[in-house]
Amino acid sequence: MDFKKEKTYVMIKPDGVKKALIGEVINRFERRDLKIVALEMFQPTTEQIDDHYPKDEAWIERLGTKSLGTYEKYGLDAKDYLGTDSAMEIGKMVRSWLVDYMTSAPLVRMIVEGVHAVDMVRKIAGETLPYKADMGTIRGDFSNDSPAVANSEKRAVMNILHASETPQEAEHEIKHWFGDRDVIMSYDRF
Repeated sequence: MDFKKEKTYVMIKPDGVKKALIGEVINRFERRDLKIVALEMFQPTTEQIDDHYPKDEAWIERLGTKSLGTYEKYGLDAKDYLGTDSAMEIGKMVRSWLVDYMTSAPLVRMIVEGVHAVDMVRKIAGETLPYKADMGTIRGDFSNDSPAVANSEKRAVMNILHASETPQEAEHEIKHWFGDRDVIMSYDRF
């Protein structure tokens, strides 16, 4: 394995596109000696986004459990807001909100290459929940959303971008979003 050529998948989400942060996101990666080796703006279909997110019951229930934790943290009864306190049912709602959000505007998909690209990109992106993200990260500097706000508005958390969590996930997502198309997989930088 060539650690200098590790690849990861990044997708700038609707709020990142609408806030005109495409160049800023790319700039942050390039300033850390990461290379953009594939890049495309596109309008996703519902089917593409539906296939991007896991459909297994454990993942869906985990979404619901996290949402229930948010309601509990703020002393709110999820049943009053969502009509149910079932983690599975709430997880299905949250997954539906994700699909709606991700199809609401164009996205930017990219493959980023470099030393420990998966971990480096996630570090630059910041915590998944923007209100917890450190200043100096993309999410910390450009988003201030939280699950409490998102749940109260019955929508997904807006957090600027998606970044693969593991090399295995990156490989799967690159295949899903770029398929067998030819992309520039390597070039020398100055």
